[in-house]
Amino acid sequence: MTPLFYLVPAAALLALLFAWIFFRQMYKESEGTPTMREIAQYVREGAMAYLKQQYKVVVIVFLVLAVFFAILAYGFGVQNPWVPFAFLTGGFFSGLAGFVGMKTATYASARTANATMHSLNAGLKIAFRSGAVMGLTVVGLGLLDISIWWVVLNAFVEEVTPAQTLVVITTTMLTFGMGASTQALFARVGGGIYTKAADVGADIVGKVEQDIPEDDPRNPATIADNVGDNVGDVAGMGADLYESYCGSILATMALGASAFFTQGTDIQMKAILAPMVIAAIGVVLSILGIFAVRTKEGATLKDLLGSLSVGTNLSASLIAVAAFGVFYLLGFDGQNGLPQWWQLSLSVLSGLAAGVIVGKVTEFYTSHSYRPTRKLASSAQTGSATVIISGVGLGMRSTAIPVITIAIAILLAYGCATGFVFSTSTLSLGLYGISIAAVGMLSTLGITLATDAYGPIADNAGGNAQMSELDPSVREKTDVLDSLGNTTAATGKGFAIGSAALTALALLASYIEELKIGFSHIGKTVLEVGDRTVDTLSASITDIVEYYDITLMNPMVLVGVFVGSMMAFLFCGLTMDAVGRAASKMVVEVRRQFREMKGILEGERRPDYTSCVRISTKAAQKEMILPSILAIVVPMLVGVILGPAGVIGLLAGGLGAGFVLAIFLANSGGAWDNAKKFVEEGNFGGKNSPAHKATIVGDTVGDPFKDTSGPSLNILIKLMSMVSIVMAGLTVMLH
Repeated sequence: MTPLFYLVPAAALLALLFAWIFFRQMYKESEGTPTMREIAQYVREGAMAYLKQQYKVVVIVFLVLAVFFAILAYGFGVQNPWVPFAFLTGGFFSGLAGFVGMKTATYASARTANATMHSLNAGLKIAFRSGAVMGLTVVGLGLLDISIWWVVLNAFVEEVTPAQTLVVITTTMLTFGMGASTQALFARVGGGIYTKAADVGADIVGKVEQDIPEDDPRNPATIADNVGDNVGDVAGMGADLYESYCGSILATMALGASAFFTQGTDIQMKAILAPMVIAAIGVVLSILGIFAVRTKEGATLKDLLGSLSVGTNLSASLIAVAAFGVFYLLGFDGQNGLPQWWQLSLSVLSGLAAGVIVGKVTEFYTSHSYRPTRKLASSAQTGSATVIISGVGLGMRSTAIPVITIAIAILLAYGCATGFVFSTSTLSLGLYGISIAAVGMLSTLGITLATDAYGPIADNAGGNAQMSELDPSVREKTDVLDSLGNTTAATGKGFAIGSAALTALALLASYIEELKIGFSHIGKTVLEVGDRTVDTLSASITDIVEYYDITLMNPMVLVGVFVGSMMAFLFCGLTMDAVGRAASKMVVEVRRQFREMKGILEGERRPDYTSCVRISTKAAQKEMILPSILAIVVPMLVGVILGPAGVIGLLAGGLGAGFVLAIFLANSGGAWDNAKKFVEEGNFGGKNSPAHKATIVGDTVGDPFKDTSGPSLNILIKLMSMVSIVMAGLTVMLH
């Protein structure tokens, strides 16, 4: 253990400490009036009831998979014996991160509404720092999990040579990423179905049919809607970005161990430590950025966006500078096959820049401060059909710049690491550069995720203010915070999708490395590559590619590409259908209550909120199983039937189609939501006008786009990679 390693667990504990401090600060604030406290309690109970049901299902799936991996490890010997345990801890920490964030959000919403009664800055501070609890918990638990496994495996794993030991340790650690990805997918899909079923039901019957405001206490689905914001947008997003964060670090560690396999363990160790140390420093800089966020009373949406940008830009700028210091101190001096310290620092910079650009482009297309969303709102004057058409077109157009940005970032990260030498001899080093760029993009996740988790807290605060019948000025302030939350949530989704693309590319390379470990499990020590004989452990990525004929002329690869592309659309279709079915049940129930429970609309009788919460909970539990299981089973089957060539095609097709589709869905949904908000501010006739009702339809269509199918895709991309990595030993045995 080199001294620099201890920065990693220290940073993890620091993140968790500040998460606790921010939670305690929030918890000491008042929840407001008795009505505000009562509504907040309803939401808390509903969210906890849902999570308990979800975890019951997830635990069963995890136990089945752990037993399956144990059979592969101990029965067939095609897998490392630590894999079942690593898989379980990944899922546990991912679920814990989402749980802590959701618990915090349910306590923060009423306190945010109450603070907003006094000042906008006070409301922003509580909501944002409560979101920071989620951000810091995710990075803290992620680094803690990585630190624990690094210590444990270093103590117990010993291969023939020290260099081989480091390769086995880092590839074994990758497998706990599958546990995190599996838990994240269930959280995202289940939470997304829950929240959008309630949201669609509340909007269609409440706002469109009955002309009552959003979050009106007379609407039976409004509590379920607020619960959904927490289980989907907070718990789901936390689990999602936990696995992205860990995946990027672990993939870089594995690539570092293999890229410098022949240079000696000292060189290997430097490449392994670099992503962990950068992530650790990113934690400290995220905390500094969180303290920099503040605003003034009477701030506009642009002012608030500027306030959050101060924090995120400060953290990103400082980590860019810190990266140069990290690689310099680690001794990346251009000797013994190592690149120069400034080369990999520029790779990190390319990842950071790509993250900022993707976030800004998402903000441009989804914020009603800019032309695209305002133009979308204008289309509502001619009806809901034109709103739908314009929103779909906007989402499709919005994919261009992010895709080009990520493509340029990949080339720059590769080129900077290799001195812009693009050849088979520099492939491993170039892929390490791309992977370290993903670490750079996610290094300040502590504050980036805070800006995302802040959104549903502000949304719930507005709901609490409306249901508690506070002064209209309070709702106006929370609406400003909510509009900002819609934009930051859309930006966060764009950021998550962009980081998923870089991480998935690194995992693609890691799959090749795992195939090499698979050869050792079956006792195969040499490979016949063309007219050469190559030692399996020292084989390069190009050797493995040639051995399995992984080219576009191989029909196995082409079939895999088609299946991978199909998976993105099939997965979205299943989740969209699931939201539609669940929302239909919600609409029927809300209409029934308005029809049969006289006095609800007059405010003389309280609706039956519990039945709506129950409908969303049952629907989400049932509907999340098929798409989630498919994401696990399909990569297994492709590996068994088509072999490694088919798996590479599957992952490439899933990455290409899933990345573009996810951006389209997230941006269309975000723009429809903020177009509705723009009309509600008094434009094009304001609330209850024909244009308003048209934008509500658009927002209703966009809800599953941006909060269920879209964000679930980046988990699908990485989960298929993780499943393939874990199953690589079996794939090698069969092929």
